[in-house]
Parts: sequence; structure tokens; C-alpha cells
Amino acid sequence: MAELNISLNTVDKVKGFVNAISSLDGDFDLSSGRYVVDAKSIMGIFSLDLSKVLRLTVCDDSLFETVSAKLKDYTV
Repeated sequence: MAELNISLNTVDKVKGFVNAISSLDGDFDLSSGRYVVDAKSIMGIFSLDLSKVLRLTVCDDSLFETVSAKLKDYTV
């Protein structure tokens, strides 16, 4: 598994992130502290503390390069 730090501090960023990650095949988790949600779930993302940096876990390492390129606007 590989991880990226993600910032989703506006509603528009959340919408853009969900659209971008939903276009990718694979499983992705987004976490804040001890809470973990499906990164493709807009409702799940809004349940997290969006004022903090989130951690995206890419479950399939072979997708990491594609994911990091597609989500470069959201990484910190």
C-alpha cells in the first residue's frame, strides 16, 4: 500500500477529488485520525475533519503513479 497526503479544504475541492478518483479503478481509503472512509464516497469524505490534511491510501501499489499524477492538484 502507498499513501498520499491530501488537502480537501473546500467543497469544490471535494467534488473535484471525488470526480477524479471515481474515474480510477481500484480501492482507495481516505483517513483523518482514526476515521477511515471510502475515498470515492462524497458523503464519507464530508464526515471527516476537512480542516486537516487527510491521508489517501492506495491499496494497489501498481496504481500509485497514475493516482499521484491524477490527484496532483490535491496533494500536499
